[in-house]
Amino acid sequence: LADHKVYFARTDNGDVQCKGLEAALEYVKPTAMIGLSTIHKAFSEKILRRMNEMNTQARPIIFPLSNPKTKAECTFEEAMRCTDNRVLFASGTAFPEYTIPGTNDTRVPGQGNNMYVFPPIGLGAKLARPTSITDTMIFAVSKALSNTLSDDEIARGELYPRIERIRETSAQVAAAFIHQAVREGLAQEAYWVDLVKSNPAEGYLLDIPDGTYSQAVLEEVTKAMWAPADTVNSFISSTKL
Repeated sequence: LADHKVYFARTDNGDVQCKGLEAALEYVKPTAMIGLSTIHKAFSEKILRRMNEMNTQARPIIFPLSNPKTKAECTFEEAMRCTDNRVLFASGTAFPEYTIPGTNDTRVPGQGNNMYVFPPIGLGAKLARPTSITDTMIFAVSKALSNTLSDDEIARGELYPRIERIRETSAQVAAAFIHQAVREGLAQEAYWVDLVKSNPAEGYLLDIPDGTYSQAVLEEVTKAMWAPADTVNSFISSTKL
């Protein structure tokens, strides 16, 4: 193996050597497959159907994250068809919605894109000025993002909030980031440290970050967000000396 792959190699397989994805699937019997191969159609119909057979108690998780579409391991339609429409799906590239044949049930594929977390992490870092960004801050951000799903989105089985709500969810994620930075004692900006400590989130005393935040911090983060001008004229007016 190449040096950068050694860390991820399994050592519990004894004498079993898997020479391909099918063999690995049968040996590991995974609940999830994450595609980072850039190999188009690596998740073949046979592979997808076998994943569905192996995961009868819970929905199979299929994340073909390779970009662009021509390198994606499978499409949303393929994943839906081969798993009897049960798949929990997220991709690196955008795929169209899929309507289950014979019904009016249209499913929206999740897109595992950094647009949901990178901007709020950047905003939170700019505001709170932490000395470093830790793994637990990223964990808090991940939890916060999952917490932003509306009841309607959850009912539709969606994994990510609708893109139309991204400004709303970005503020929530940034607020959770700031809370975690203060919780870890790494935030340097006194204003945000004081605001968080005087308005603790529900999970402030928990050992594991839960992505919560206070309404007071959320409101201040929302005020600090950049907002585009409503019209060209208003932009021109705002930039005049």
